[in-house]
This record gives sequence, C-alpha cells and structure tokens, in this order.
Amino acid sequence: MARLQGKTAFITGAGMGIGLGIANKFASEGANIVIAEFNAEAAESAADQVRQHGVEVLSITANVCDKEQVDAAIAETEAKFGAIDILVNNAWGGGTTKRFESKTVADMEHGLSMGAMSSFYSMQAAFEKMKANGGGSVINLCSLNGVNAHMYSLEYNAGKEALRAITRTAAREWAPHQIRCNIICPAAASEAYKKFAKHNPENAKAMLPPLGRMGDPEHDIGGVALFLASEDSAYLTGNTLFVDGGGHINGVAWAPEPSE
Repeated sequence: MARLQGKTAFITGAGMGIGLGIANKFASEGANIVIAEFNAEAAESAADQVRQHGVEVLSITANVCDKEQVDAAIAETEAKFGAIDILVNNAWGGGTTKRFESKTVADMEHGLSMGAMSSFYSMQAAFEKMKANGGGSVINLCSLNGVNAHMYSLEYNAGKEALRAITRTAAREWAPHQIRCNIICPAAASEAYKKFAKHNPENAKAMLPPLGRMGDPEHDIGGVALFLASEDSAYLTGNTLFVDGGGHINGVAWAPEPSE
C-alpha cells in the first residue's frame, strides 16, 4: 500500500533485532531508512538487506549515548533527505543482572544514559525540522521490565520508565505542532531475547505470553510501529502500546539468577 511513500525514518539500533524488523517493515511501505547503529558492520549488513525493498538507505555509525554524535547523525539525515518524518528510538545497551544493593553508580548511569538520555538527544535534535515540516511521529521502545518492576534489572527498568515519562511529556508539549509521540513495550524474539533464553531456558519457557509465542520483530512489532508511523494513527499520541502477546495482562515470570 506504500503508506510511508516519500517519508524518511530515522531508526536507532537498527542493525539487528526489533530495529531491523521495523526498518524492513517501513521500507516495504516505501519509507527511506536511516540506520543509526553503534556496530558499523551490523549497520552495513542491515542497510544491504533493507535496500532490497527498493528504497534509499543511509547507514550511520553512532553512539547514541553521545549527544554530539546524535546531533551529527540527525543533521546528516536532514541534509540528505530534507527532513525526518519518523523517529524510532530503539537502541538497546543491555545492563547487569544484579540485586538492587549490588548495583553501582556506573550501572545506573549507563541505564539512564542508554534508556532515557539517548532518546532525549535525538528527540531534541529532530524537533525543529519536524515542526517546520508540519509534524511527525516519534516512536520510543520501552519495556515491561520497567512497567512491572522486574527483579535484578534496576538500571534498565529505570531508564525505560524515564523514557516513558519523557515521551508523554513531549507528546503533550508537541501536540500543537502535530508531532505525535508514542511508546511500544514489545516482547519479541530479538537477539537479546535469544541470548536470555539460551542461558535461562526454563525461565524463557515460563515467561511466554498468553498467545504462546514471542513476537516476530518485523511482522508483529514492525506492524504496530507502522501503524504509529502512518496516518492511521493521526489521532493517537502519548500512549503506551503493549505489543507483547498479552504478557502485560498478568505480568510474566521474570526470575533470572542474579550474578551478585
């Protein structure tokens, strides 16, 4: 249907997993894609894959926790495509699996930098062009870990819940400019999930959502992101969509073994 024909989407962490799934979904609907990825090799591999949809793809190697690098990546995108219509903050930086009392200041600073500040940087950098262009869609990837306060992932939980507050605040302030800001809390078979499942097979089995499977990054998560990016959601802002097979309804059995 080419619902995103002529649009430009800037997606962080799109070298693999959910970010790559969203990139492929958007490209299949006509969007030009910018892959902002820390891993240069993953970025180029992803770009080659996304180009198969016949759209323009710009690959940028950037550390999203570095404001100057984020500003430069946004500026490069705007210089090439003229504007950013869709901003997807998906980059994920992991974290430790330790008890609350064992978390360090460095752990917390990393979680807040990766989970919240990185998206704050890109949202601020993209704002003026989005405003001048008559609007846009910001889609931030958060997590049930924060919503349900899962054990042993404190810094990750805190960063993602801070991002939900950032997103809702921007949604309210930027609504007059027709810039919509929404949140997806996904459950998908990403590389991070596969790594978790490999080391915690019983827990991974126990935490399958009511629909009985982990979501596909492109079909399940990308499909909802497409809805938020398109005019189909023109009247939707400030919302959290739980794209998790029903896992949020009663919570999931998250109980990994802490390292400390």
